[in-house]
Amino acid sequence: ELSLCGLEATLIPVLSFEFVSLESLFEKLSHPERYGGLVFTSPRALEAIKICLKEKSKSEAWSKSLKQRWHSKPAYVVGNATASLVEEIGLIPQGEKSGNAEKLAEFICSRENSNSSSLLFPCGSLKREVLPTVLKEKGIPLESLTVYQTTQHSQLQESLSSYFSQQGIPASIVFFSPSGVKFCLEHIQKLCGDFINQVKFAALGPTTAAALRAAGLPVSCTAETPAPRALAAGLRQALGLHGGC
Repeated sequence: ELSLCGLEATLIPVLSFEFVSLESLFEKLSHPERYGGLVFTSPRALEAIKICLKEKSKSEAWSKSLKQRWHSKPAYVVGNATASLVEEIGLIPQGEKSGNAEKLAEFICSRENSNSSSLLFPCGSLKREVLPTVLKEKGIPLESLTVYQTTQHSQLQESLSSYFSQQGIPASIVFFSPSGVKFCLEHIQKLCGDFINQVKFAALGPTTAAALRAAGLPVSCTAETPAPRALAAGLRQALGLHGGC
């Protein structure tokens, strides 16, 4: 998408994910009657479910009855990428236009109440507390289960050093998550040195933009929606490139 808009992009993996508690996850998925619906704020939570469903017995149980029983309950999601993975396992996503956890929490609160059954929330170890806090304040029951742990990618420092030595200082650096900011920033500041003020820092969403500002960096661009086309349009504007893409 970025190259179609005349931008040359290099993707550097920042995070590694280790999946955990998968037996516990499937045990909970095996009892739809206990829950009022599902909440997903990351594609990784869906990847955890898909790993479970690779096992023949679990896949058969899902296909024969569990999928249909969950189908009648809401599957709340942030963003289109997570929504498409929800569809892949046979469920119907709701709230994908929310774009971030705060707005998804508002969306859920408009549809659920304190008498609702618990919503099952498979999540990561670095999840932010915004969504659980808002739901708790409204008395909407939520059951969180950590199904993946986020760590720094083993090749991150080497990949960044290699990029800067070969390509020099980039015109822009885009972050996709607060944890990306956390793991990358120190390396990037060292590599940019005195030239860091030349770099346009961009964020895929407001949460990541807030993490950049908290680290003391100016944010030149926040994508209007967490989608490639919106990011490309924002970057072109921030970089002073005229015309659409």
